[in-house]
Amino acid sequence: MQEAFLHYVWQYQYFLMEELQTTEGQVLSIKSTGFINSDAGPDFNQSKVLIDDIEWSGSVEIHLKSSDWYLHHHQEDKAYNNVILHVVWEYDKVVTRSDKTQIPTLELKNRVRKDLLEKYNDLINFPRELIPCQHSFKKVDDITKYSMMDKLALQRLSFKANGILERLKRNKGNWEETAYQSLFKSIGLKVNGDTFEQLAERVPFSLIKKYYNQRNDIESILFGMAGFLEKKLVDPYYEQLQQKFQFLAHKHQVIEKLDAAQWKFMRLRPANFPTVRISQLSTILSDCEYLFNKIIKIENVADIQSWIQRPPSEYWQQHYNFCSPSPKKLGGLGQATLETILINSIVPILVAYGKEVDDQSYVDRAISYLETVKPENNKITRVYKSLGLSAKTGLDSQAMIQWYNEYCQKKKCLNCAVGTAILKG
Repeated sequence: MQEAFLHYVWQYQYFLMEELQTTEGQVLSIKSTGFINSDAGPDFNQSKVLIDDIEWSGSVEIHLKSSDWYLHHHQEDKAYNNVILHVVWEYDKVVTRSDKTQIPTLELKNRVRKDLLEKYNDLINFPRELIPCQHSFKKVDDITKYSMMDKLALQRLSFKANGILERLKRNKGNWEETAYQSLFKSIGLKVNGDTFEQLAERVPFSLIKKYYNQRNDIESILFGMAGFLEKKLVDPYYEQLQQKFQFLAHKHQVIEKLDAAQWKFMRLRPANFPTVRISQLSTILSDCEYLFNKIIKIENVADIQSWIQRPPSEYWQQHYNFCSPSPKKLGGLGQATLETILINSIVPILVAYGKEVDDQSYVDRAISYLETVKPENNKITRVYKSLGLSAKTGLDSQAMIQWYNEYCQKKKCLNCAVGTAILKG
C-alpha cells in the first residue's frame, strides 16, 4: 500500500464514518478534511475536527504506520506542532509533537471497504508495461476520459515549455540560441536528436547568422562540424564544401568537430539520413536571419510549412549521402517530420515565451497548431486506441503521451479521473 491511497481515502472520506473514535477512545467528528499541501509540512492544511465536542483547526498528517512519525523525525519539527489529527492505516505507537503533547490518532485499517482496497491493489500491482486500468477502462464514461485529456494536454504543454525555459536559462536568456538548439534536436528525431543537439551547441546560431542567405557556406560549416568532411572523396560538391569549411573553420577558430561515427544511419529511411537532414536544416537557416523572431511571428501552420518544407540545394535533391545518388528526387522535410518539429519545438517555444512574457495569445496559438495537425501514431496512442479512445488531433496524442508516461507508468491512479472513477464504481 502507498500513502497516496490513504490521502485519497481521507480526502474523499471513503471509510466508515459511524462511531468514529481516536485510538484513545475519544469521540471524533470530521468537519473538514482540509486541503492537500503540496509544499513542505503536514499533508493536509485547514482541517477541522471535533474531539470530545471540542473543535480543533489545524493540519492532518497521514502515514501507513503511526511510528512513521518518528521515522520522518516530525517530533523534532515545529512545523508539525499544529497537527490536530494523525491518520494512519495501522496504529503501532503513540506519537507526540515537539512540545511532547500527544497527537490524537485515527486508525483506518478496519474502516476501509474491502472492495475499495482490492480495486486499488489490482491497479497498483498491474504489470508496469501495461495500463493499470485497461480491463476497466472501457467501463468509464467518455466525459470523464475527455475531461482528463483536456487536463493532460495542458500539463504536457507546460511540461515541454519548462524544458524550453530550462534550456533558455542555460543559454543565459538567449532566445535565438534556445530556439536554434530546439529545432536541431527535433529534426534529428529520437535516433539522432541528441547528436543534432550537440552539433547545435558546437555551432552556435550567432555563427550561422553571419551567413544569412548563403546556403552553401552554412552547409559547409554544418557538414564540417558534423564530421562528414574528413574523408577524401572524388566528388566536386564534396571537395568544394571541404575547401570552404577549412577556410571558415580557420577564420572562426572552430575546432571541436563531432565524429562522423556518432551519426546513426542504420534502419533509417534515406529521407531521414542525418546528411539529408543537415542539408534541409541549411536551407531553413539560410532563409532566417532571426530564428526565434520568425517562430513567434508566424501565425498559421501554412506559413510554417512554406518556410520549413523548402527544397534543399540541388545536390541534395539528387543524393541521400555524399557520392550516393538517390533513385528519386528528394524534396524538403516530409509532413510527418514537419509535424514532429511543430509538436516538439515550435509549440513548446510559443508556450514557454507566452509564460515568460505573461501573454496567453502565444499559448492559444500553440494549442491551435496542435488542433490542426494529425495525431501522432505511436505505441502509446495505439494502446489507447485499442481501449476505444482514439486521438483526433496532435493535441490529443500529446495528452495521451502525458497520460501514459506521468500517470499510467508511475501508477498515479489516484490522481487520474479514470482511476478514481473505477475505484468509486
